[in-house]
Amino acid sequence: MNHNYLFTSESVSEGHPDKVADQISDAVLDEFLRRDPASHVACETFVSTGMALIGGEATSEAYVDIEKVARDTIRRIGYTKGEYQFDANSCSVLLALHEQSGDIARGVNRASEDEQGAGDQGMMFGYACTEGEEYMPLPLMLSHKTLRILADIRRQADSPMPYLRPDAKSQFTIEYDGATRRPKRVHTIVLSTQHDEFDSDEAMAARIRADVENVLLKRLRESLEPQIAALFDDNLILHVNPTGKFVIGGPAGDTGLTGRKIIVDTYGGRSAHGGGAFSGKDPSKVDRSAAYAARHIAKNMVAAGVSDEMMVQISYAIGIARPCSIFVNTFGTSHSPLSDAEIAEAIGRTFDLRPAAIIRRFGLKNPIYLPTAAYGHFGRKPYTEEVEFFDGESRYTKQVEFFTWEKLDSVDLCRSLCEPK
Repeated sequence: MNHNYLFTSESVSEGHPDKVADQISDAVLDEFLRRDPASHVACETFVSTGMALIGGEATSEAYVDIEKVARDTIRRIGYTKGEYQFDANSCSVLLALHEQSGDIARGVNRASEDEQGAGDQGMMFGYACTEGEEYMPLPLMLSHKTLRILADIRRQADSPMPYLRPDAKSQFTIEYDGATRRPKRVHTIVLSTQHDEFDSDEAMAARIRADVENVLLKRLRESLEPQIAALFDDNLILHVNPTGKFVIGGPAGDTGLTGRKIIVDTYGGRSAHGGGAFSGKDPSKVDRSAAYAARHIAKNMVAAGVSDEMMVQISYAIGIARPCSIFVNTFGTSHSPLSDAEIAEAIGRTFDLRPAAIIRRFGLKNPIYLPTAAYGHFGRKPYTEEVEFFDGESRYTKQVEFFTWEKLDSVDLCRSLCEPK
């Protein structure tokens, strides 16, 4: 007998301290790439009450005013008041960057660009499923969307929730049908949002809960595909600010560190994770670039109807261009006559997974990373935008594609790979 089961994923807002750190690291990376596409960067940020410490390594021909980048990023997020105890204008910004290790550089830099070695050893995972138009797990996508809408409400000139501060977390529990493994209903929502002081804690709690129900969740449901919106019913459990109060937040409430939200960044716990974080790393680090390539393959395979769910693992050795291994798991949902091992072999024959080829295919030397640093690296819509670059003292702009690894441009190829021969 198949019983229904529950699965939960969480997300955090751009004002969460770990995400503040991620965004500073990726903003620094973007500024290096804007001036020197060959920059090698591994930037780590630590934020706490009244301070940001930016360290790591950067080897580049470019000069970047890192302090200005950090303050501009903190300001854009919304930390602009002294009462937040973390303010873009007054916080300390400490710098501790050095050049990339020569021992690492000798493995990455090659005479032939195509044979550029992987920047580290390790395994990276890509995943996709058919739970929504994004080909992502539903609990995670609902968590992300909720917080993006909350941030839009916070920035509204005439906001119906004028007390909002930047820090927030969301969590969705979905009930799944045990027989079909399809989402059946939204079971529980947890929403914690930082806010201004109120005269009365009781009045505060009542006001915020009512606004979450009548403003935030209403806008969320209106933004969803009809079949997803129908999963919300009157029986769902809603927890709003469960501690009762959330005034002290952001880096003043908890320290933040680059790379501490890798499950939020990827698949919400539905897929394996190799352990490597993304933010602050240039694309020579396969932790980032190969994870993007693995997602692209999994998404296009699922969109092609090869399976309803797919996880792709790629592994590398530092300094070696070609992957050590490729692994595929379709979790028993395959519609192909090929076994999972045969699908993995087909992927290896067809997709060039050397780091240089991945970087070239997805345009990963462009300054495209700051938008990835909050609300997930996957399940986002690709778009094109005019971006400013620097060549010495001169400036120029060009059209740049963002979230290229989310494009469904290999569906026909994936379908042909997995058809009967």
